[in-house]
Amino acid sequence: MSNASKKMSRRKSIFLSLGVVAVIIGTLLYFEQISVLYLLATISLVALLLIVAFSDLQEMGKAIQSDRS
Repeated sequence: MSNASKKMSRRKSIFLSLGVVAVIIGTLLYFEQISVLYLLATISLVALLLIVAFSDLQEMGKAIQSDRS
């Protein structure tokens, strides 16, 4: 499999997952399940904050500086 076809399949999977999420959110809005949307938003925000908290941004900055030298 070439690099271009891998990139296209990755792009397609990203768009497919975004479409699925949009359909789920639209369905929840249609059926007025705001409490479920609130719960999903809270869990997503906690997950994002955990990813940022455990990412080693300082070490990444040092790695970028050493690559430039």
